[in-house]
Amino acid sequence: MAAGTLYTYPENWRAFKAQIAAQYSGAHLKVASTPPAFTFGQTNRTPAFLNNFPLGKVPAFQGDDGFCLFESNAIAHYLSSDALRGSTPQDSAQVLQWVSFSDSEIIPPASAWVFPTLGIMQYNKQATEQAKEEVKRVLAVLNQHLNTRTFLVGERVSLADISVVCSLLWLYKQVLDPAFRQPFPNVTRWFVTCINQPQFKAVLGEVKLCEKMAQFDAIKFSEMQPKKDAPKKEKGGKEGGKQHDKKDKKEKKEKKEEKAPAPAPEEDMDECEAALAAEPKTKDPFALLPKSSFVFDEFKRKYSNEDTMTVALPHFWENLDREGYSIWYGEYRFPEELAMTFMSCNLITGMFQRLDKLRKNAFASVILFGGNNDSSISGIWVFRGQDLAFTLSEDWQIDYESYEWRKLDVDSEECKTMVKEYFAWEGEFKHVGKPFNQGKIFK
Repeated sequence: MAAGTLYTYPENWRAFKAQIAAQYSGAHLKVASTPPAFTFGQTNRTPAFLNNFPLGKVPAFQGDDGFCLFESNAIAHYLSSDALRGSTPQDSAQVLQWVSFSDSEIIPPASAWVFPTLGIMQYNKQATEQAKEEVKRVLAVLNQHLNTRTFLVGERVSLADISVVCSLLWLYKQVLDPAFRQPFPNVTRWFVTCINQPQFKAVLGEVKLCEKMAQFDAIKFSEMQPKKDAPKKEKGGKEGGKQHDKKDKKEKKEKKEEKAPAPAPEEDMDECEAALAAEPKTKDPFALLPKSSFVFDEFKRKYSNEDTMTVALPHFWENLDREGYSIWYGEYRFPEELAMTFMSCNLITGMFQRLDKLRKNAFASVILFGGNNDSSISGIWVFRGQDLAFTLSEDWQIDYESYEWRKLDVDSEECKTMVKEYFAWEGEFKHVGKPFNQGKIFK
């Protein structure tokens, strides 16, 4: 029987999967989530931790025998019993199917909708409305599947149920109010059945379903932002001190040294910010570029919150630094391999997720055209600098070779037309020859 320690931070829904699996299998699992056993942002950056878990991410598992695992699904699988994994080859395959479904179909729209309500992300009306529709589609699939079933696979709880419940957890707690979940009674019945199992309760406690759909809280969001600005204020105070007072200088130096690690804010981060903060620092490929007059974030805010045609696009062209930024057209090279449209959308979403560290220096609108078994994918990308950004880091090269890339002449009519059509998700798209299906934004 498996035995070991699970390193995580408190209330990490990804870690819940492994904890619930251990409750069912009887695995002896110790959870290290608080000091002194584990301090997020510190323990996971030590040489000893990175020697076992090179990415420095949590959850991470170390067995009593020294066996180490990272990635939540792998840990949950290892801690499961044969019954949870699926007792037949067919059941095992179905369990894997729903675990994958959870990661690829539930998590992206759930994050886009829920995180702004928690103050973690800025609100984007377009992204939120699209996320709601994607959540409805996911719930409809689950509702149909559960119409004649108590659990997702077989007649008992499996790792499939554990994974999907944990992925839906924040949706049910924050935004799935009675009106929204009313068309999906089978899903809610199944969800309530699972969370009331003793093994789930031992980890999740009492889960209260949402009564009123949570909305974006601008005040909560703004309150979470000053943490990053605190060092600047500290610096300003120090510079205002007496320049010739040695004692004063010494005190300032000590304060500065104390301020540098800043472990406390990291421990308060939600899992989205925490996962990013936990990743080992790498050199910024854009660090040597000269400072640009184009405020990329300001354009992104206008695109997210104001009208694309009348506000965002004029702002883009009026302020674009043509020397500091470049515009590229990318087209998926293997359209004949695209089958169902939801699978094609997963290609785009997966690529965006793997490029998370590029967001600060890139913006893209990628569109799926056509329908099932007759579709294509293409998009417009704006990068900091004049090079194709994917070549600057090995971390960004997983997907880009599946696309044909062409740098556009920023001042050409072709470029202006394509930017307008792709940013607005409307137009003739003469170069495509297929109708618009749906689009996704990387920012």
